[in-house]
Amino acid sequence: MTPQPERVLIVEDHKPLRTAIARAARGWGSEVLEAGTVREGLSLLAELPDVVIADVALPDGHALPIVEEAVRIRPAAAVVAMSGQASPDESFRLAQAGARKYLPKPISLEDLTLAVQEALAHRPELDPLLKAHVGNTSLREVVSKVRRTMVLEAVAKAGSRSGAAKLLELTRQAVQQILRELDGERRPGRGPE
Repeated sequence: MTPQPERVLIVEDHKPLRTAIARAARGWGSEVLEAGTVREGLSLLAELPDVVIADVALPDGHALPIVEEAVRIRPAAAVVAMSGQASPDESFRLAQAGARKYLPKPISLEDLTLAVQEALAHRPELDPLLKAHVGNTSLREVVSKVRRTMVLEAVAKAGSRSGAAKLLELTRQAVQQILRELDGERRPGRGPE
């Protein structure tokens, strides 16, 4: 069963469409945050939405910075991008940046609901990402980044080290050890190994 989003950020400059999407999201039982510009959308990411639904073309620019920042916050948001004029290149760039789903406009609320459910359930394939690192990044560095990202994301999602351990199917002690290692990497004069 796909989890329902607790908090949804809608970044859409066309107010009637934004209102309709907000009404649908409230119907899912979600708290709704609304923005009409890139600037507003970026500032509302501080509220840690589970899902970001963003129009690609906004009055103050392209939504790509919103997508990039949404996948960097912890816990990372599932992003659904939508556009009435995105080219195949643009939708590919959005996917590379972390958008899990793309919807061409005009959209139906049924399609949007399905896209949100799929975005929440979807786990992106690692193979294409990892293949890009072969010959460019050491295996040790890739493993370190994966460990770091998974542990920090699990702690953010679960809210505790014990909860993170359950999500990662590790012992609490293993999670604590990884966090100690990460803390050591962040101290001045120390860098990642």
